[in-house]
Parts: sequence; C-alpha cells; structure tokens
Amino acid sequence: MSGADDSPAPAALDPRLLAVLVCPLTRTPLRYDAAAGELISDAAGLAYPVRGGVPVMLVEEARQIGDRAPA
Repeated sequence: MSGADDSPAPAALDPRLLAVLVCPLTRTPLRYDAAAGELISDAAGLAYPVRGGVPVMLVEEARQIGDRAPA
C-alpha cells in the first residue's frame, strides 16, 4: 500500500495560462499553490480549485482563505 493519502497529485498548471488568468472578482493576478492544487487570489482572500488541470474560476466554487470576507 502507498501512504494514507491515495489521492492523485495535482496536475501542473501551464505558466502561460497562469500569466493571463486573473481573479474574476478583483481582476488581480493569481498565484498557483501546487501543493493544494489551487489558484490563490490574495486580493480577494479566495482559493480557486484546479480540477484535472482545469482552473475553476467561479467565485461560488472558491474557498475562502484567511480571515477576510470576499470583496
């Protein structure tokens, strides 16, 4: 058996795609958290999931990070 977590490793995100993506709420750049498989909007305090290598850029699907409410 492998480790306790058998979930697949997050897919790599193309740096060219990351260069053009912005937060749909704040229109600010995003950073990629490869370990979590999320695109982070520091301005909005949101983490957008990346599923199967495809960013899900919906505010409704984003996870709130930190202690700030979405803008």
